[in-house]
Amino acid sequence: MNRRFLFSAIAACVIALPAFAQDLPVFYRTDGAAMAGYDAVSYFNGETPVRGQPEYAVMWKGAEWHFATAENRDAFEMNPRAYAPQFGGYCAFAMAQGELVSTDPTIWQVIDGRLYLTHSPEIERIWQRDTAAYIREAEAHWPSVLYE
Repeated sequence: MNRRFLFSAIAACVIALPAFAQDLPVFYRTDGAAMAGYDAVSYFNGETPVRGQPEYAVMWKGAEWHFATAENRDAFEMNPRAYAPQFGGYCAFAMAQGELVSTDPTIWQVIDGRLYLTHSPEIERIWQRDTAAYIREAEAHWPSVLYE
């Protein structure tokens, strides 16, 4: 009887964990929108990111994404992974430490075609000292840090 109970309990956990994990926020949101409402595509189109507008919104991965134009919204919808920030939009430097920390969407870098956000100008300066190493460390923590 104990062995049967143990196997049933393990099976229930294995089945329940993926369902639970899907309810966790993958993308950091501020004021109800990913990237505090900034247009993810704009980071790749110009020198300064711009705020998106709710009328050009799309839902993706449980977050609402705002765009400045219909063209940017359409580009995102065609390939959201190309534009979405790495590590769910959480601070890339903090992710290298295995932590979930908010970001300032005006503090950013595009490295090898990928968008990285950080928490503050001070953290950005540390991040820039060795971005390649910090990216490797952050990748080792992502996305498991969401479930810890």
